[in-house]
Amino acid sequence: MQIFDLLYAVAVLLTAYFVLGVTGMGSALIVVPLLAQRWPLPEVVALSILLDVPASILHGGLNLRHVQWQELLRLVPGMAMGTLCGLWLLGQLDPKWPLFALGIYVLVVAVRARVPQAGPRVAPAARWGHLAAWVMGVIEVMFATAGPVVVAWLQTRRLDAIGLRATVPVVMVLAGTVAAAVLFGFGRTDLATVGPRWLAAMPIAAAGVALGNRVAKRISPLWMGRMLATLLAISGIALTRHVWA
Repeated sequence: MQIFDLLYAVAVLLTAYFVLGVTGMGSALIVVPLLAQRWPLPEVVALSILLDVPASILHGGLNLRHVQWQELLRLVPGMAMGTLCGLWLLGQLDPKWPLFALGIYVLVVAVRARVPQAGPRVAPAARWGHLAAWVMGVIEVMFATAGPVVVAWLQTRRLDAIGLRATVPVVMVLAGTVAAAVLFGFGRTDLATVGPRWLAAMPIAAAGVALGNRVAKRISPLWMGRMLATLLAISGIALTRHVWA
């Protein structure tokens, strides 16, 4: 790896996990689009998944006493099916199309982050959780960025703030574990390549989370949200260029 690529990767990882340290989510939405500019998408997805699981635990988001296990159990079958479907799609599509789809997805997330959601939401029937879980599985194994879908679904289930904070990290750990197992089990990525990168990246990610936690109380949530939305928009636009490259 050339020195510029190394410095680029360090900057991306520090920024992404600083954001996770402040907000509790969003790292993969930064890591995957930006590192996919330099490395193959399956390798970036695998690295992001392997980093997010311990980083989420480090962030202290897991509070097992408040996890809404009934919501989690409803998601498991659909998530497993979605993961396998996403893996199949990766094998069928030209690499530029998954990158383009990721760019559009990140742009949508960026727009939603800037536009306030007005009015109360109607809680959907629990059976729609199977479809939501399928979407989570597809997005996680393809892009490692299922977090916004997880949060959006659990918010519609009208969980209280404590239950939401406790349940989201558990769902993400489960989704990441399933996606990583499928990627490595079906040979879509190479542990010999991703493993050394993970060992080098984990201290950087941990430092970013720790720094984010320290300064979280000094940063306005509104300002942080706007900064994250802007960064996501830039990343999304950059990814869509692969269609015309």
